[in-house]
Amino acid sequence: MEHITNEITLRGTLQDLPAFSHENHGKQFYRFILDVPRLSGAVDSLPVVAEKTLLDQLDPTAGAMITVTGQVRSHNQRTDGVRHLLIFVFASKVVVEDGEPVNDVILEGPLCREPTFRLTPLGREICDAMLAVPRAFHRADYLPCILWGRVAQEVSKCHTRDVISIHGRLQSRIYTKLTDEGLQERTAYEISALTAEIVEEDMY
Repeated sequence: MEHITNEITLRGTLQDLPAFSHENHGKQFYRFILDVPRLSGAVDSLPVVAEKTLLDQLDPTAGAMITVTGQVRSHNQRTDGVRHLLIFVFASKVVVEDGEPVNDVILEGPLCREPTFRLTPLGREICDAMLAVPRAFHRADYLPCILWGRVAQEVSKCHTRDVISIHGRLQSRIYTKLTDEGLQERTAYEISALTAEIVEEDMY
């Protein structure tokens, strides 16, 4: 049996009502954006995909506080010959309930490329890492992670196939990209690590 560690819990407000996304194996899936505030006051706007049966039992309305549990997933989409890595939350449970905002992620998987260490203009240490987090049926989700400070230093010394366990949050980040049509505003999603542990080399 495959070792799988991929858990996320979010609690936030619906940006809009769920909208039909796609159908797979006779099941209908809906997509919605959950706005989850940070302590700083910034808001992460996170895409969630849920099977219709999970939503049929609810009365979700725009502005309602929603708790979602599930996994962070990735999907490669090709548009005009260009491949894009889409990151989203695949829900296993959706509940309408009040409470404090929650954004909690636990992941474990091997690095699928060499980590990149850099410094911000103010000298803060950052490490970018890409984990191949195992999924059922010998598949994997490729999830970008960002680490800070001492944790960034430690992971920057790792190599491809080293297994990393990360606890953090899923965050959204708006950036500007220069395209053939001019400057376009886009959103990137990544896991910002609070803690990270080097588990074992070549485990998977």
